[in-house]
Amino acid sequence: MDPRALSPSPHGRGAASNPAGRFERLHVEADLDALEAEGPPRQVPTEFLRDDTRSVLVRNKSPDVGFAVGINPYRGCEHGCAYCYARPTHEYLGFSAGLDFETKIVVKDRAPELLAAELSRSGYRPEPVALSGNTDPYQPVERRLRLTRGILEVLARHRHPVSIITKNALIARDVDVLAEMAECSLVHVHLSVTSLRNRIVNALEPRTSRPAARLKVIEALAAAGVPVGVAVAPVIPGLTDEEVPAILEAAASAGATWAFYATMRLPGAVRELFFERLAASFPNHVERVRHRMEALHGPELRSTRFGERMRGHGAHADTIRFLFRSTCARLGLDRSPAPLSTTHFRRLTGGQMDLF
Repeated sequence: MDPRALSPSPHGRGAASNPAGRFERLHVEADLDALEAEGPPRQVPTEFLRDDTRSVLVRNKSPDVGFAVGINPYRGCEHGCAYCYARPTHEYLGFSAGLDFETKIVVKDRAPELLAAELSRSGYRPEPVALSGNTDPYQPVERRLRLTRGILEVLARHRHPVSIITKNALIARDVDVLAEMAECSLVHVHLSVTSLRNRIVNALEPRTSRPAARLKVIEALAAAGVPVGVAVAPVIPGLTDEEVPAILEAAASAGATWAFYATMRLPGAVRELFFERLAASFPNHVERVRHRMEALHGPELRSTRFGERMRGHGAHADTIRFLFRSTCARLGLDRSPAPLSTTHFRRLTGGQMDLF
């Protein structure tokens, strides 16, 4: 790799480059000398593109993900997490897993309407859905578009269960709907906390909420009676693994009542994108992270076997597992949330009033 490729990312972005998608025949190489001459990192605006899909519920067949049905109002994510496993999905749209993933956001602007239609079908059978199974439902544009808010309102009207995971404090905006749903055991919320150190979050998760803000959200949701846990994810071997106990302690103090974790995996183009960012921000950690990733996931830095790909294997995986489980046991986080209920589900047709 040319060392000049390790220049800072465009302002506020997680990816430093825009590699060609794996399905693209044409690959344009950047003129690194010209980029050097440009000076400071440039602003790269975000484009929002309409998704004309006719269905909003997506089925998942992976046995180790934890949900069978997901809702993704946005494809691509402006949070720009350098390690995001969802980046390669943008290549199916003809975009890059790099800057395109965080600057070309595909929006399902009819998602609430489509969801209401699907839940009202005579043959529909309710089961908990994940919001979302791919990219964050509370990424920055949600503040303006309110699609996730609309989806929650539809689910609340139908009394349909949902599990949410996010890195964004914007979820606190919807505490009124979430608290109502919690009264009928219809919602779980997971706040994802990768690190408590702002320097790491600024570099690897540039447009997410800061760690302190996420902990305040846990506190606010718990106070409102919304079941909330912490996702220590991803654990980055050689960079954040030693923080696992501190993250769990902070989350438990804020009101989290359960926890889970996943180790980082780097599929496809994510591998080079992540190490570009790591080398630019934490050059002294590159080799340590790479060696520990190889120990966990093999030379490709991504286990593919179900049951192993989320946690890795080997001695270091065992160490992380022990550290997580022993800390959870000490803090009372070694429990599962109460099951979500489908017994309150109701199929609404035109003209029916909301009696929630």
